[in-house]
Amino acid sequence: METHQSSSRVPQPPRAAVGDAGVLRELLPIALWREDAEGRIVEWSLAAQDLLGHRPEHVLGRLATPLLVPDANRELAEGLTGRVQAGETIMGTLPVRHRDGHTVAMEMWIVPATDPQGRPGAMLIAVETSEVLRMRENLAAMESLFTQSPIGLALLGPDLRFLRVNDALARMNGVSAARHVGHRLTEVVPDVNAAGLESLMREALESGTAVVDARRVGRTPADPDRDHIWSCSYAPLVDRTEPRPLGLIASLVDITESQEAHIEVERARHRFALLAEAGARIGTTLDLKQTAEETVRFLVPQLADSADVQMLESVLEPDDPAASTRGVLRRLAAQFPDPTAPTALLTPGQTFQIPLDSVYEQVVVHGRPTNLYTSDLPRLFTDPRTEALRTYLATRLGSARLVPLVARGQVLGAVTVTRLRTREPFDAQDCVLIDEVVARAALNIDNARLYTTQREAALTLQRSLTNNALPAVTGLELTGRYLPASSHDVGGDWFDVIALPGGRTGLVIGDVMGHGIHAAAVMGQLRTAVRTLARHDIAPARMLRSLDAVVADLGEDEMATCVYAVHDPATGGWTIARAGHLPPAVATPDGTITFLDGPPGTPLGTGAHDFGTEEVALPGGGLLVLYTDGLIEARDRDLDQGMRQLAEALQPLDRPLDTLCDEVLGRLLAGSAQDDVAMLLARTIR
Repeated sequence: METHQSSSRVPQPPRAAVGDAGVLRELLPIALWREDAEGRIVEWSLAAQDLLGHRPEHVLGRLATPLLVPDANRELAEGLTGRVQAGETIMGTLPVRHRDGHTVAMEMWIVPATDPQGRPGAMLIAVETSEVLRMRENLAAMESLFTQSPIGLALLGPDLRFLRVNDALARMNGVSAARHVGHRLTEVVPDVNAAGLESLMREALESGTAVVDARRVGRTPADPDRDHIWSCSYAPLVDRTEPRPLGLIASLVDITESQEAHIEVERARHRFALLAEAGARIGTTLDLKQTAEETVRFLVPQLADSADVQMLESVLEPDDPAASTRGVLRRLAAQFPDPTAPTALLTPGQTFQIPLDSVYEQVVVHGRPTNLYTSDLPRLFTDPRTEALRTYLATRLGSARLVPLVARGQVLGAVTVTRLRTREPFDAQDCVLIDEVVARAALNIDNARLYTTQREAALTLQRSLTNNALPAVTGLELTGRYLPASSHDVGGDWFDVIALPGGRTGLVIGDVMGHGIHAAAVMGQLRTAVRTLARHDIAPARMLRSLDAVVADLGEDEMATCVYAVHDPATGGWTIARAGHLPPAVATPDGTITFLDGPPGTPLGTGAHDFGTEEVALPGGGLLVLYTDGLIEARDRDLDQGMRQLAEALQPLDRPLDTLCDEVLGRLLAGSAQDDVAMLLARTIR
């Protein structure tokens, strides 16, 4: 990148210039930061944060050069730093690195400034080059505007009579320059609040202080059918030899067009503020229904008097043959705050057919928004019970707009917004804003839809791969549960019970790292591998070594934990091996509850192959509890606390096994699981 720079030894700008920068800041963001003698950032403005992406708490105290200077400019930056610390002021165009890595060309003024320790430091004032160019273009356009409506100038005597006027002022007033001379403003153009302006002129004469930007509104012979707005300034002419006023210089600018532009700018600022608010209020979760409700709550009442969010059934239920019917919409959320509106039938969950060859069909098919005639709305409701609603829509509504929900190139549905006749109808600016809000909402709604679809697919896969119907086996009473997380994707937790040769039984529980369809699929492969190996009567430790190889074959990033326990009814004993999994709980009939402390093993997929076994003798009525970490670990408790609470929840042991399992889950999870939970209980039969 080319670097243009100049240097000079100049004093810091006067205080008046600093005040002017405060006004300029509204049009051109000015970034400011200070560096100490070591090049560390000691001050960082909000404008610098906006332009370069770094929050103050992330940059204060850090070296500026490695953070902000592109590598190719390091040597140049060090040279400039030395010159500034030597008292030189540097001005030029320099590249600055943004927080996300790209460079920003900036017009910079690097000024010597003492750091907090009194050492030579630097203050850097910068504006984005593209913004400077934009401002230059805007100023050029403004210059053209003033060329077409130039400033009017006049010289008035102490008696406030015109002594001289230029052609521009004559054109503004629609009165020749000659007819101004010798007359007062009240005589030339009385219909422009002339008396009030003459009072300001006298004030300027008597005080010796200029009056700036006094507004004059009215009509002149130049344009008798239209009000104009002028900005008037009056500067007194004072005799230097004697303290007496000689007269006034008046300057006038027709700001009618610029005032109208200012109103448009304010509307644009309001629109941008609303869009920013929409971004914060819509899509706070990945819940489809809540996202739709957030959309209508944002639209009503600040943009519309009602809002109705509908989605195509074919989008919501793509695998349902009944949902593929063309043009069926389902209402996700609606808000009709008008207490007189008969909208009780318009409830979320309701489905309806789009009328063929209607404006609704065109919007959904082509994905383009349109304003609706009030006669269009009643056509959507054909049920005889909606007669009162159709009458209301046809007689009370003043304007309506139908906006398609389009995300990723697909039409998802539509949003209908309306205003009552008592309110201003939608204008062009309103329509642009509503369309932009709906476009942003559509992406959030689609994200929620995709998340819901993927979560349901993963849950379906998880349930299809998890054996919830446990077999009847010799010597054991069994029960188990799998609960998906309430706030995350479905994960890879699972359990299984396998009948082994000789009347023995294999119990397995595991947890694949990660969430979603992929974790559920990996879980399915592990479950299949366990069942296959178990039928060959593989010993527990050898079983885990084989599973470790299976996980390693699935990829470097795959990892899982597992417990494999084999029960022999002939001896009443258990052989248990663990692969990085939490220790099972063991409860004896007398109520003693412990957690196994045998070899914990290493997680599957690490390749460590460090697996041992533990022999456990459990008399009749004893209980073995296998579980995953989602049962005992939560935001408000660690594993040790969770294990203690699990031991407490298992008491008393003599409850029916299903009841015991459900009550343990209810007590530890308090109604919702923060992570997937699998739990398997085995009670030895007396």
